[in-house]
Amino acid sequence: MNSPAIRRALISVSDKHGLTELAQGLVAAGVEIFSTGGTRRHLEEAGLQVQDVADYTGFPEMMDGRVKTLHPRIFAGILCRHDREDDMQALSDHSIHSFELVIVNLYPFESTIAKPDVTPAEAIEQIDIGGPSLVRAAAKNHAFSTIVTGPQQYGDVLEELARDGATSLPTRQRLAGEAFEMTARYDRAIADYFSSQSEEEFPATISIPLQRTSTLRYGENPHQQAALYRRLDRSSDGLMSAQQLNGKELSYNNLLDLDSALTIARSFQDPAVSVIKHNNPCGAAESESLAEAAQRAMDGDPTSAFGSILGLNRNLDQATAEVITQPGLFIEAIVAPAFDDAALEMLTTIPKWKNNVRLMQVGELPPPQIASQPRHIDGGLLLQTADVLPDQPDQWQVVTEAQPDEEQLRELRFAWHIVRHIKSNAIALCLNRSLVGAGAGQMSRVDSVQISIRKAGDRAQGSVLSSDAFFPFPDSIHQAADAGVVAVIQPGGSRRDDEVTAACNERGLVMLMTGQRHFKH
Repeated sequence: MNSPAIRRALISVSDKHGLTELAQGLVAAGVEIFSTGGTRRHLEEAGLQVQDVADYTGFPEMMDGRVKTLHPRIFAGILCRHDREDDMQALSDHSIHSFELVIVNLYPFESTIAKPDVTPAEAIEQIDIGGPSLVRAAAKNHAFSTIVTGPQQYGDVLEELARDGATSLPTRQRLAGEAFEMTARYDRAIADYFSSQSEEEFPATISIPLQRTSTLRYGENPHQQAALYRRLDRSSDGLMSAQQLNGKELSYNNLLDLDSALTIARSFQDPAVSVIKHNNPCGAAESESLAEAAQRAMDGDPTSAFGSILGLNRNLDQATAEVITQPGLFIEAIVAPAFDDAALEMLTTIPKWKNNVRLMQVGELPPPQIASQPRHIDGGLLLQTADVLPDQPDQWQVVTEAQPDEEQLRELRFAWHIVRHIKSNAIALCLNRSLVGAGAGQMSRVDSVQISIRKAGDRAQGSVLSSDAFFPFPDSIHQAADAGVVAVIQPGGSRRDDEVTAACNERGLVMLMTGQRHFKH
């Protein structure tokens, strides 16, 4: 099939970026331009000759532009099949022009509803009717019509037009696919907006719009393939909008660990550093200075810290860089709001680090979003709200005879804050607002307690212990007391809470119950 020569273009766009240059290229190629309303005025102001769609159809724009392109003389010209004599005869019988090129982008519905004070009436006015119809018609008839839906496509189309006077069929097929993706996303955004106006927490049906940003070298293991996609329905903050300043290409596992590191670090108010290994924190600390927090975090589990991922909630300065580049250490990747020049120089020039360490700059960190988190299961999807709501210490209860002092309360708040980020069954031993021993992902809670004590070693003496869920038996309390733990924080809710409390009283431990668990499966 021969590609039809492009003789006429219909242009109706909301986003006018690059429009003048595009139209100038079309005119230079001998293409006649038909346009509507604001697009026509924009082109005429640029000195270009444009045919008014209303003059062509013989029907004026009406209802503030709600009706302008929905006319048989427009849609027949787009949908005609150039290899069908009856189609072309119909055009001739009714004095209809064919449109071989359609350039349309839609009303800015998504950016409109993103405004915090938008009203339903304002949102509804940004629901495009004619635009999607034009896009779908041209995309359906891509054998003969070229559909262009965004400024990023202008250059390729102009290049082919200048060279061949037409576009190739593979190009039209690609553009048609991109056009249908756009209209599908647009309709989904509208449907999601109406769902959001209801009182239901979770809509009856959902669609998560994603755009591939990169193909990764491999997945969790070298025999698995992987790619990274960006959610189009979420603001681009955090890791997805980060700038890589140094280092090799990020791997699948790097991205998972960087996300976890950033999630933990940004959840603290004071300067904080998290150390991630295999998607679990092996160290974390907050302090009055970032350098001190980094030192305490790295000391949490020095063996595991080698080859780990770091997350920081402050700009990485030279003092902090000196801490994390001590002899014998190596860090796979670091994510931070920014990197000071001196720190960047140090991190990228030390032997063995240089081009190996991946440095991710994310900019200012807004508070964590209370958004829905999807998780795939075979044949389906689980959806829940993120566990990012702040703790409520005013609802905690001291259930033991021993009462906590202010310093212990400070430690317990830190311990309860960090345990939500450890895979369950989760136990955290904390001292001086730093994680000194973590027990993660065990099938029994007593095993997690034993691992956290072993990891802490002598630092268990005087530490506090947090548990993401209740203790089913008092045996863990006795192990903790034997190791030197002085206070415990846990949700409570076990049938044996009284036995667990009695064990604390017997050993002189403070225990708080929060009434809220933090499972992280």
